[in-house]
Amino acid sequence: MTLTITYLFWLLGVVLLIIGGMIVTDKEHPRRFTAGGFWILYALIFLIGDKLPPAVVGVAVIVMALIAGFGGVTAAKPKTLSLEARKASAARLRNKLFVPALTIPVITVIVTLSASHLVFGGLPLIEKANVTLIGFGIGCVIALAIACVLTRDTVGQSMKEARRLVDALSWAAVLPQMLGMLGLVFSDAGVGKAVAHVTTAYISLDYRFVAVAVYCIGMALFTMVMGNGFAAFPVMTGGVGVPILVGVFHGNPAVMVAIGMFSGYCGTLMTPMAANFNMVPAALLELPDKNAVIKVQVPTALTLLVVNIFLLNFLMFM
Repeated sequence: MTLTITYLFWLLGVVLLIIGGMIVTDKEHPRRFTAGGFWILYALIFLIGDKLPPAVVGVAVIVMALIAGFGGVTAAKPKTLSLEARKASAARLRNKLFVPALTIPVITVIVTLSASHLVFGGLPLIEKANVTLIGFGIGCVIALAIACVLTRDTVGQSMKEARRLVDALSWAAVLPQMLGMLGLVFSDAGVGKAVAHVTTAYISLDYRFVAVAVYCIGMALFTMVMGNGFAAFPVMTGGVGVPILVGVFHGNPAVMVAIGMFSGYCGTLMTPMAANFNMVPAALLELPDKNAVIKVQVPTALTLLVVNIFLLNFLMFM
């Protein structure tokens, strides 16, 4: 039997289904049916999404967006261990608390490096196309087991903590997956060609510096829209980078790719769409201003973007 990414999807689906059920049955939750329904829908996509028609999955995603958009996914205050109990546990465990967290990357690396040698009966033990993700999933399961042993708690307590974390993150936890697909949608829709048409029609790209600035600023802006530099990359590189910077000005594509992605990361620092980096920390720290992280990062991002424009204009044509 080959361990595929599907098993990881099923595991994640089961966890989300349990969390959704816990929220629905929590009578103190202000939006228990909409919030619980949101996570149950998300769980079903992981569990049986590949067996459903694409249109049905699309409708489910739209329903999730409507629930989140109308404020249906709100946080509650689930019952957790008392502050005294948590302090006592932390004092007892001390630096051992870091062991489960460090286990995940260690196991991921071990699985990734050893996967090519794990072949039995002519079949690979781990699906080669998704070795890293599967290794990450295995690492998470092992880390959970280690955490339960160290803390002397049960898997049930870990599910309560998972529910608390999901409540804190709210709908922002779903954004990375949604935005990752947005890049593919933009690419298939021909947005890159549209960008090329607009930039060449309304902006004079006869000057090399202008073309470089358009490429870097475009990478930052599209990343702000998509929340993901990897999603913005094919749009701007296919629209401006390759045809103009490489095709017309004969620049070094390796330098263009490196600094172009760095420019995209400048956009990451300035957008709530990059939920993992900007919204999640604010939620976990329970900051009163959800955009506090972004406000701190904007000056750095703009400074780096200006520096990237000059760097690309110099290094790409050496």
